[in-house]
Amino acid sequence: MDIRQLRYFIAIVEERKISAAAKRLHISQPPLSQLLKAMEEELGSTLVERSGKFLEVTEAGKALYKYALQINQLMEEAKMEVKEVGNGANGRLKIGINTFSVAELPELLHRFRSQYPKVTFQIQQNESAHLCNLVRERVIELAIIRMPLELSHFSVLHLYTEPFYFITSKNQKRFDREVSLADIHNHPLILPSTQGLGVHYLILEAFSRLHLQPNMIGECSDIMLLMDLVSSDFCASIVPETLLKRHKGYSMHVHKISNAAELSSPVGFIWLKDHCLSKAANNFIDLFKEEGNYEAIDDDFPPNRLTDTKLHTSSTNAPNR
Repeated sequence: MDIRQLRYFIAIVEERKISAAAKRLHISQPPLSQLLKAMEEELGSTLVERSGKFLEVTEAGKALYKYALQINQLMEEAKMEVKEVGNGANGRLKIGINTFSVAELPELLHRFRSQYPKVTFQIQQNESAHLCNLVRERVIELAIIRMPLELSHFSVLHLYTEPFYFITSKNQKRFDREVSLADIHNHPLILPSTQGLGVHYLILEAFSRLHLQPNMIGECSDIMLLMDLVSSDFCASIVPETLLKRHKGYSMHVHKISNAAELSSPVGFIWLKDHCLSKAANNFIDLFKEEGNYEAIDDDFPPNRLTDTKLHTSSTNAPNR
């Protein structure tokens, strides 16, 4: 039996006449009678019996009718869900977020959910290089990552170039200006993240380009602990602006690192090139583009050609956060 036969049988049961069922189904009566006979032969059971002008459903027919209704309902729900997934109203958005993710992301997710309330989310947080692998292996469809990275396999939407800040406790002398890496390399530093990856590598590489040897006393992957260590005057640190936006309320001095050429972090939104994305993923990309000031970039787009930071500070000394 197939779904068409089950739908025809539903009509026969509910109309109680072959002629009425045929009229409802917009077919002639003989083929419908033949279909009913073929179903009874296949199942080895009588499904309906004639009682005067009407058909009476047998116990076997009642059992088939119950399942036919369930199967038909499931089929209709499947068709509806497939259509919704196809237009992005339903489905699953699989996205990766860099360890220090975009501060505005919760607001964007709120907006996306308000437009597509049936879409569910799979959000993974990790270092940028690992997120690239997850996108390449199609574990996730989209990722927000920090550059520079090798991105020849990906389409890239540049979001902004993020500045870095030097943070110390209130017990330390406050600079009355923005600072350079040369100003701060002798301070005892604990850097965020894990050595050799992401932000940690970016900061050390910036010192190396200037032939400076930072006074490194450690590293810390727990950001809240790092902020506690800085505010308690155990160490100083260098962090991206997003981290300060996400972790407010700490008692510390915050100084912007003045020269973006010395230390800044381009942030990009990536997906696998030449791969068909789900409609939910495409809708999320469109939401990002609606924010404006973003640009698609080439695979070999050098960091010094990226646009100025979107999340800028208006004063020389950033407020304590």
